[in-house]
Amino acid sequence: MARSRLQEVLEAHAAPLCLGQPEPGGKVRCVACGHRCLIPEGRAGVCKVRFNRGGKLLGPWGYVAGVQDDPIEKKPFYHALPGTRALSFGMLGCDLHCGYCQNWVTSQALRDEVAGAPVRETTPAALVALARKAGALTVTSTYNEPLITTEWGVAVFQEARAHGLRTAFVSNGNNTDEAIAHLKPWCDFYKVDLKGFDDANYRKLGGTLQAILDGIERVYRAGMWLEVLTLVVPGFNDSEQQLGGIAGFLAEISPDIPWHVTAFHPDYKFNDRDPTPPRSLLLAAEIGKGAGLRYVYAGNLPGKVSTHENTYCPHCEALLIERRGFALRRYLLRDGACPQCQAPIPGRWHDAGTLSALRLAEHATVRTMGTWL
Repeated sequence: MARSRLQEVLEAHAAPLCLGQPEPGGKVRCVACGHRCLIPEGRAGVCKVRFNRGGKLLGPWGYVAGVQDDPIEKKPFYHALPGTRALSFGMLGCDLHCGYCQNWVTSQALRDEVAGAPVRETTPAALVALARKAGALTVTSTYNEPLITTEWGVAVFQEARAHGLRTAFVSNGNNTDEAIAHLKPWCDFYKVDLKGFDDANYRKLGGTLQAILDGIERVYRAGMWLEVLTLVVPGFNDSEQQLGGIAGFLAEISPDIPWHVTAFHPDYKFNDRDPTPPRSLLLAAEIGKGAGLRYVYAGNLPGKVSTHENTYCPHCEALLIERRGFALRRYLLRDGACPQCQAPIPGRWHDAGTLSALRLAEHATVRTMGTWL
């Protein structure tokens, strides 16, 4: 879809937003992400989807550009209702421009002529009905950067909570105090993609390292369940210095934050390098453990990363959850504790009724749901 036509479509699917503040001269200060854009009349912010019309901040509402029914491990969340389904929904746009983005078709739709995905009108009630029909226990705002669509995400989350579902945010972490305050009452699980530990590299992606580190601490302090992912990209962030910096930073906040180190595959503008080899993930896992992190997981290479797909008790080393890829093979936790030494394991775990209903053999299926809307 041509940029001008896409812009028209998105402006037709816009509504007044609350994460903005009026400024002199008819400008609006957007506070949804760390850029805190000062937007003049008739212009858009860095994300290109939040814009000023008549001194009011407008932005995405009433549509999706992607809907999928996933294992919650695909998000990835390993300490949040493992073995259950998550209905993922996303819109268009992002406040960063990562050259290796795995979701670039949606995230870069307003920056790149070859990006873009069909827009489907929907409502929070329709998305929640779809989640319930699919048997999902969680609805997840993802695919593009959900911070720039926080108000829409909260509307969906409010509907989800009303029907007993959990809610999740899959974000780059470039958040603000205002966005987290708006999100906190309605969000259960929050995953941050920490893309490295080098500010110069972060600036190439359109952000700053310190803003993301502050965002991670902000989420943790807010009390949402936090997990952090680093896509290990050869030649970009796979040095021992960067991986050690990430692991040390997370361990200082809490050694109980799960850290996922996952494999890159050539995509978008990063087609000039090889996929991440298993040895890089194994090294990252060793670095994480050495820094004091109790739960470090290696992903995207099922069966090739030793035991780093599984969850073990950090006290007695008993196997608690066995995984292969997105598939849950065994779940041995009892009431959120190790069955061998009774140590509590941090996370958001199942009650007995939910656990007895799990059908692990069917769990790893991924289903595109767009035609169900």
